[in-house]
Order: sequence, then structure tokens, then C-alpha cells
Amino acid sequence: MATDGPGRAPATDAAAALLTRLVERGLRHVVLSPGSRSQALALVAAELEDRGLIRLHVRIDERVAGFTALGIGREDRMPAAVICTSGTAVANFLPAVLEAHHSGVPLLLLTADRPPELRGIGANQATRQPGMFSGFVRHEADLPVAEALAAAVDADEVAPFRAAADEGWDAATGVGSRVAGPVHLNVPSREPLAGELPAWLPSAAAVVAASEAPDVDAESVDAESIEAEWGAHYQGGGGVGAAIEVVEAEPVALEAGPRTVVVAGADAGADAEQLAHEGGFPLIAEIVSGARFGRHLVHGYRRLLSDPELGGGIERVVVFGHPTLSREVARLLSRSEIEVLAVRGPGEQLNLNGTTVAVDGVTAPHRGDRDWLGAWMRASRDQVVDLSPAAPDADALSSAVPAERLGAISAELGAIRAPVDRAGLVDALWRASWPHDRLLFGSSRLVRVADEVLGGKKVPVHANRGLAGIDGTIATGLGIAAASQVGTAPGVTRVLLGDLAFLHDVGALLHSAVEPEPRIQVVVGNDGGGTIFDGLEVAGVAGSHAFDRVQYTPQTARIEELARAYGWEYQRITTRGALDQALTSPAGGRQIIEVPLTR
Repeated sequence: MATDGPGRAPATDAAAALLTRLVERGLRHVVLSPGSRSQALALVAAELEDRGLIRLHVRIDERVAGFTALGIGREDRMPAAVICTSGTAVANFLPAVLEAHHSGVPLLLLTADRPPELRGIGANQATRQPGMFSGFVRHEADLPVAEALAAAVDADEVAPFRAAADEGWDAATGVGSRVAGPVHLNVPSREPLAGELPAWLPSAAAVVAASEAPDVDAESVDAESIEAEWGAHYQGGGGVGAAIEVVEAEPVALEAGPRTVVVAGADAGADAEQLAHEGGFPLIAEIVSGARFGRHLVHGYRRLLSDPELGGGIERVVVFGHPTLSREVARLLSRSEIEVLAVRGPGEQLNLNGTTVAVDGVTAPHRGDRDWLGAWMRASRDQVVDLSPAAPDADALSSAVPAERLGAISAELGAIRAPVDRAGLVDALWRASWPHDRLLFGSSRLVRVADEVLGGKKVPVHANRGLAGIDGTIATGLGIAAASQVGTAPGVTRVLLGDLAFLHDVGALLHSAVEPEPRIQVVVGNDGGGTIFDGLEVAGVAGSHAFDRVQYTPQTARIEELARAYGWEYQRITTRGALDQALTSPAGGRQIIEVPLTR
């Protein structure tokens, strides 16, 4: 194929146009898996990293890459771009796409592809990538093959790709009335697959200048003119996937009267606590809500929702986020006699009892029923669980009576050497984490224990509760760490998960030797299998052999050897004293802390 000079390739010009426009719009993280068809995108990304315009994260596993980008989007609320080659590589993004769709996390998929004439004829590493994520993306586009860019000499001649970048960025970030989420831009190319970088690839200063001014050329390109230019190989330029339906609704003011509680599910954020505080309402906040703090927080909410006077007396619920952790909340929201006001969040809209009213926001011009709030707060105080290690008896330790002093020393040693159970494990992590840290709960039994026993604390909490899958947990944590650990005093990202969730994502432990070391602690509560099933119906109907074989799935993996193989520091901890020390005095870098638990 002819080029406009030695070493030039249309694929590289197209990749440069697409990525530089995304950088001008705000792209700061690119996650990349290597491959042949994606080499133009990869080489442009590497150059943008060298120019200080992006941070590049290279992962050999596309599923890991997808969840790493998801973690970045979770923390930043801005999309990371994830790049892969054609074929099965693309399909490995699907789990992360599903989670991003259901939880409203911005994400940009840039998938390299064979040209259209090689689809459906048995060509190597070619499948039907356009539409692969239909139903789960906010926008999808099969971009034109970059033949017409052979004569491109400046950015003005690559406007179609810049326009595609604009449309994809707007859809991913939820510009207008859309909800943020994943976007798929499929990028087909013919050989040569890479060439010299174009002279118009911008510097950092040029990107800053371009980001502050509208891109007139990109905005002036419409689908018809692109189609005329690119001919029969153009595949339509773009289309809407499963954009989450946005219910047009104004903020509502709560009327006095109904006995009201505020429920905060995953990703609810501080708005839920603010409404509870301003309105004088009890606050039922899941541990993954980001709203588990404040004076109106209800402790032990599961038991209180089952109380006929408290839970049975609820007449109105204001819901923020996506509640998933308790059957008691699910039953509450399914009661047809209760008015449910669901505040529009980043993911799918809540509608469990058929009468849910979706609103953009809620104001509380009046104070709620004082007697109602008081009854909840008194009951809440009775539910507080004190999991703190016993404080040493200072008087006895300094006593001149040997028996008293020895008894106090023995009691203190007993507390330090006490074995760690699930409640002690989640309590230790909660106590060790502060606002500059990040805490990610995996979808394991431990998050439900944490939801039951932990008190209030304003710390940044993450969890993939859009679909509540166990996949990608470590990779998500690494993405969160990459996005959050900036500045001179970064915090620690702590990931709490079970042994099966850890093993499911063990490939995420592989970290590039040339990338900065994240400060991350992956804490594995190892009970040898899926004990979460012990509390479900299956445990009562299955025989012990069948239950173990297909539900509990016992395992004896040597986590220490996995940690060493992937270059992580490792500790096996069995006592509360040692756990507190490990969490509060992190050595830095990548650490795996294994805590054996009984079934």
C-alpha cells in the first residue's frame, strides 16, 4: 500500500488522531495488552507516555487489563482507555464491560480489528467484533479503515477519527442526559500495521492548548460526509448501544408525614448521609456505600429491619446507590405499600416494587419525626458491636503486687495472641484505613460480615457490586491504586477478599517491572473454599459430598508460593496483634497478607 513517505502508515495516523484527541478531552490512563493488529495504537500510546501526556499500564491478560481500567474509572470517575488486538482478546473485556455497564463506571474500549473484507470468511484471528458488546455499552462505533489517511500531513485531515473520539468520550462520561459507562470503538486496519509517527503528534503544551479550545474540524464532520469519503468500507461511524434509560425527573422535596428511612447502597456516596442529617431520618448504609458515617447511622440494621415496630413501621424509603448486601433491605424495597424514591445514580435505575419513583435529587425542607428517629437511634446503640482489642489494665501493669502485675501481663498477651476470626479481620482493616487510603471489598463472605459488624467511618470504599462478581478484584484494586496514589504522601490501597476470589484473579499479580510500584495490600481471608454458600439454601438441601464438590469447592493452593512467584511480599498472619502491626506499618510496595480462617 502506498504511503506519503518512507515508513508512513495510515494505521499509525489514525491511531495518533484518535488517541491525541482523547488526551485533549482528558484521557490520562491507557491500559494495554500486546498484540499484532493493535501495534499502531500501542506505539502511539508509548510515545504519549514518553511525552508525559498519559500513564501507560501494560498487562498481558486482557481480562486483567479490562478490570484495571475499571478500577481507574471507579476512582477517577473518568474513563481509562483499554487497548487490545483482534479476536478472543476482545471477548476477554466482557466481564469488565458488564460491571461497568451495571455500575455506571466510565470505560473506553479501543479494539484493533481486521478490515471488513476479512470478517466471516475464516481469516486468521478475525471475528465479528462490531456489536460484540451491544446491550452493555453506551455507544459503539466500527471506525473506517484508515486508507484515506495515506496522504495525511497534519491533524486537520484526520478529523473523522477525532470526531469519533469526541463522541466516544462524551458517551463514556455521560455528557448531557446520558449515564456514564462503557464505550466500544472498534478500529480496523490494513497492512502496514504501523509506521513512523506523524510529525503533527502534539507536545504536552499543544495538548493543553487544544483542550482549552473547541475542535472546529472535528465538530464539522457529519456521518454522511465521512461515508462519502471512506466509501463502502465505512461501517456507519457509530451508534447507541444499551444506553441506560434516563428517567426525566426533577428533584423532589420530601413532604412531612410518612415515616422515612434513607437507604444507601453501593456507590451511594456522601449525599445519602447529608439527606439523612438534614431531614432527621435514620440512615441504613451498606459498608460499600461510602455513606457509612454520621450521627443518624443505624447499627445492626438487618435485625432492626426485622423488628415489627421499626422495620414494620417504615412508610417511605429514599434510596441512593445500589443495595445488594442484605435480604432484609431487598424485602423492604419490595413491599408494595412502601413509597420508594430512588435517586438517580451512575448505574441501572432501581425498581423493585413496581412503584419506585426515580428522581434526580431529594431535598428535606422539614425535620423528620423526632420520636421516629429517636426510636431508631436508641435501638441502634444497643446493636453496636465492640470488636476492639481489650485495652491493657494500666493500673495492674504498674502494680507492686506480683500476682496483679502478672495477671495483667497475661491478659494483654492473650489479647495480642488471640486468633483472627472474620469479624476481627474486617475490624482490623476498618481501623487501619483512613481518608487518604482506599479500601476495596471483594464479593466474598467477608464483605457481608463487614456489613453486619462494622461501625461508622468516613473512608473511601470501593466494591464491584454492579453484578457482584468475584472476577477481577485484584486488578480493580490495582487500578484504584494507580489512580489514587498521586502526590508526595499517597495512601495505601487495601483489597479484602476470599481465597476463591484471589485465585480467580491471580494473573493480575503480574506487574510490569518498569512501572511504578503501587502501595497495595491484598488481604486474603483463606477458609479453603466458598464458605459463603454455608448460609444459603443449598447448604440445607445438598448432601455433604455434592455440596463440597460443586459449591464449597475446597482448595489447598499455596498462596505464599504464588506471591513469591509474582514478586509480591508475603505474610501469613494468625493473631490480631500481628495483623494490626502488618496493616498499620505497611512496608510499601505490593504485599499479600494471608489470614487463615476456619470454615
